[in-house]
Amino acid sequence: MRMEARAVSRRGVLGLAVAGLTTAGLAGTGLIDAPAARAAGTAGTTAVVPDASPLGVRAPHAYLADAASGADIWSRSSNVSVPMGSITKVMTAYVVIKANTPGRVISVPGGIIAYDDAYSASTAGLDPGERLTTRDLLIAMMLPSGCDAAYALADAYGPGLSKFIAKMNATGRALGLSHTHFNDVSGLPVGGEYTTYSSAGNLVSLGRSAMGLTLFRQIVATRSYHLAAGSGHRAHTWDTIDPLLGRYSGATGIKTGYTAAAGDCLLFAATRGSKSLIGAALHSSSSINAMSAAASDAETMLNWGFAHYR
Repeated sequence: MRMEARAVSRRGVLGLAVAGLTTAGLAGTGLIDAPAARAAGTAGTTAVVPDASPLGVRAPHAYLADAASGADIWSRSSNVSVPMGSITKVMTAYVVIKANTPGRVISVPGGIIAYDDAYSASTAGLDPGERLTTRDLLIAMMLPSGCDAAYALADAYGPGLSKFIAKMNATGRALGLSHTHFNDVSGLPVGGEYTTYSSAGNLVSLGRSAMGLTLFRQIVATRSYHLAAGSGHRAHTWDTIDPLLGRYSGATGIKTGYTAAAGDCLLFAATRGSKSLIGAALHSSSSINAMSAAASDAETMLNWGFAHYR
């Protein structure tokens, strides 16, 4: 099982992808919550939407909202808890950025080797002992979905992975993410395929909070970043694997996700004119070869939202 799409590994380019999980796949795991109707809008806000739904969305769990107000535009089984792969890194980035030390210099720990190799994880091509700033590691984590960068950040900001994961879960509770739990900093199936999970609705809420942070917003909108060789580190070039950036007009991020159980997933956002939309599509396809499934669902949802949402 490989996690994430088109990421650089120590052994070359990993042909990875992004996908999701059917509700049936969670039977007996205790992760399924009964779907609940979402209120259309937040306090003082009304989402005026047509009766029709976006046609052709394959994801069994999806959510589209007004990015500014949080108003619910359209949803499908959006309160069901399912694995989401590397979308987990949105919370990792959120916790780190809230610490407000982007210039902190971190030494990449040797533990990244066994961590990445155990799951054939996507990496940013980091070497143990390299010294990079928190900001550089955030870019390495979010653009190519580097699990090595996520490990290095969590190890430094926990300190240690277990303490950092506790911070992730505490932050999730503080943000009201009642259908979410983290057991790994990257979304890898540490301890089992269903130990890290969320819902489409919760991920959109998390995405809105993260996009409220300037550094996060700047990073996820970046298509390519080159880090010149310097004291303590070699040169790196990291390209985004977000399938909408540079292809869908107005796209501003946010994060892809894939594991065998999560399937093809995407947390996405876009702005056109005065409208800013944010959404999630989980398990758009279970095939590692269907790398465009979640992107296609996202485009369908966004096109419909921009055309009909008032």
